[in-house]
Amino acid sequence: MSTLKPLTIDIVSDVVCPWCYIGKRRIENALKLVPDVPVEVNFRPFFLNPWVPREGISRDDYLTTKFGSVDAYKGIAQRVVAAAGEEGLVYHPENVKRQPNTIDCHRLIHWAEAIGKAPEMKQRLMELYFRDGGDLTDTNVLVQAAADVGLDADDVRKRLATDEDVTLISTLAQDAADKGIQGVPTYVFAQKYAVSGAQDPAMLARAIRQVSEEVNAQAAE
Repeated sequence: MSTLKPLTIDIVSDVVCPWCYIGKRRIENALKLVPDVPVEVNFRPFFLNPWVPREGISRDDYLTTKFGSVDAYKGIAQRVVAAAGEEGLVYHPENVKRQPNTIDCHRLIHWAEAIGKAPEMKQRLMELYFRDGGDLTDTNVLVQAAADVGLDADDVRKRLATDEDVTLISTLAQDAADKGIQGVPTYVFAQKYAVSGAQDPAMLARAIRQVSEEVNAQAAE
């Protein structure tokens, strides 16, 4: 039994951010490199595109607004597709037809956290979006995703129809922005050290070990 104090890792990210999709896998691989370091991982919401309305917009309109044209994104996308593939992930940008507002996705992750399934919920939503081109503005898609990881489908459907936790998620996302987080994923270690970007697992593992040692040295004083 480890007597080390667990290291808190807050992962600030969004489910429609491709580098967050890649970054989630990289932090998971980093943790495998330091199995002796106890950690507590929390997923924190971030709105990559806070201007997208709750009902979402067409992917083409989104790409035109953000990148100038659909074609302008294609070159960028291929680099991301390749990076995802290196991590054993699949990204089919051509399958994505609708750009969602992600507040409901973050609500699902928050609700899944109550049964210890936040990582699975986040992964399921990202796979639906990046791999399958799933419409994350569709309540039926969200309910099925929640059921896939063990949440009660009827309960989730009822909760999605309300404003439950909308203010909480919005406040947490704004708090991240207020703290200066602009690029995601951002990993916050022990609520004091932030590493931004989908960094190499070995680099993340070194940071995890270093901050854990510091935290435990302070706890021992």
